[in-house]
Amino acid sequence: MSVETLHRPAHRDALVALDHAFERGDLVVVFGRCTVEYDGRASSTLGPGDRLLLLKPDGSALVHTDEKRTPVNWQPPGSEHRASVRDGRLRVQSRRSNPDEVLDVRFERVDQISAFSVSERADLALVGSEEDLRTRILDDPSLVEEGFEPLATERETTAGPVDVFGRDSDGNAVVVELKRRRVGPSAVRQLQGYVDAIGREDADADVRGILVAPSVTDRAAALLDERGLEFVSLEPDDGAGSDDTSRATGADATDASESESRGEREDGGGELDGRED
Repeated sequence: MSVETLHRPAHRDALVALDHAFERGDLVVVFGRCTVEYDGRASSTLGPGDRLLLLKPDGSALVHTDEKRTPVNWQPPGSEHRASVRDGRLRVQSRRSNPDEVLDVRFERVDQISAFSVSERADLALVGSEEDLRTRILDDPSLVEEGFEPLATERETTAGPVDVFGRDSDGNAVVVELKRRRVGPSAVRQLQGYVDAIGREDADADVRGILVAPSVTDRAAALLDERGLEFVSLEPDDGAGSDDTSRATGADATDASESESRGEREDGGGELDGRED
């Protein structure tokens, strides 16, 4: 991997470096004092500040400050990066046409530009996925509960496909929703939607809903209890780890640990400019 770095470049030198990096398909990092404007499905403006701009060859653009893990503004893959010098500033734009939106970053001062030629792209080896959970349950249905009989996966309903659909030992319909990480209330509401959809198909049927995940938040546990849904704690380790599972409903369904793993919170994150991916 080759790296080209400029420290405190003049705007024209920075422009040349960016143009070459975009042509090569490099991963680019720009740090300096800038303003940020977004216009598209919403509009936003950030005043002058020291920020880091990350430009990926897939078209992604992310603007970071020195706080928090999420960018303060961004563009998704498929955008096109362009650079220019206007009115004494280095201007970097990331634009896409469907929908029409543009992220406009204008640097009054550039402290550093680095361009990385990332030529080695190894395939992602994904472990701990929802598919691992599904495989574990199909191999050993008792992980959900004794007497559980899986009948279908990705069963279509008006609310979307159910991860695992089956029957319990009493013949009741069981909807199983799988999540590979600690989850919050939105997962419970998703499960409720599937239970309601199955119930509409057969008004006389008793339908149970079971959420399978490593753990849930306090708010999710309370919502499970309120709606009469159930929870099974199960790690998506494809069967190689411990088979210990715990079962709970409502307030008993919280994780024993008070801390949440980094990147696994489902609730509490803010919106970025009112946009969705």
